[in-house]
Amino acid sequence: MSELKDLFKEINIELDGDKEVKFQRYYELLIEWNSKFNLTAITDYDEVMIKHFLDSLSIIKAVDIKTCSNLIDVGTGAGFPGIPIAIVFPDIKITLLDSLNKRVSFLNEVIDELGLVNVKAFHGRAEDYGRGEFREKYDICVSRAVANLSTLTELCLPFVKMGGFFAAYKSEKVREEVESADKAIDLLGGKISEVVNFVLPSTDYDRSIVIINKIKETSMKYPRKAGTPSKQPL
Repeated sequence: MSELKDLFKEINIELDGDKEVKFQRYYELLIEWNSKFNLTAITDYDEVMIKHFLDSLSIIKAVDIKTCSNLIDVGTGAGFPGIPIAIVFPDIKITLLDSLNKRVSFLNEVIDELGLVNVKAFHGRAEDYGRGEFREKYDICVSRAVANLSTLTELCLPFVKMGGFFAAYKSEKVREEVESADKAIDLLGGKISEVVNFVLPSTDYDRSIVIINKIKETSMKYPRKAGTPSKQPL
């Protein structure tokens, strides 16, 4: 954990003893549940600490997350980036959304075991929740889900309130994806404000975070019905 503390310092995050313990227990639960069903292909301790935990928190390279009161993580999977953000920034209310109930069961155990009173996990599709009570309620929407930027923006931007933003975690090779998503982003009420490129500490792992500001309300036509955004990107 001392190595993890040093790595976190490289992105200006100080870990106290309580947060260290929570990250350790999170790792243990991840490995335990991963033996039952697939949560992640990355299981080596150091790789999880860097490629999941540290990567999740790299959003601070792009935004001042402390100014936000609430956040939704769409397609959170095993809780990335939402749970690492929740551990380090306990004052932010965080919603985790995933379409697989087994993953949500895992997330609920993590929430209980770590005492994350600022986090709630929900089972469902973004296409459905994005039309319901969560619509345009969040300062930030984040996602590390594997999908093209047009699809992700349709799934995520409806959750963002006016003046908020969507942060998409991507690989470094994102320029063409950004260019092809430009019209969709505009149609959905967004505007790219910044693309932050960096190398994850202690790796040669190129990463990007695409920041899309919400500048106008998203039409009620979006998101389209379940499955359509991925099959027919805007």
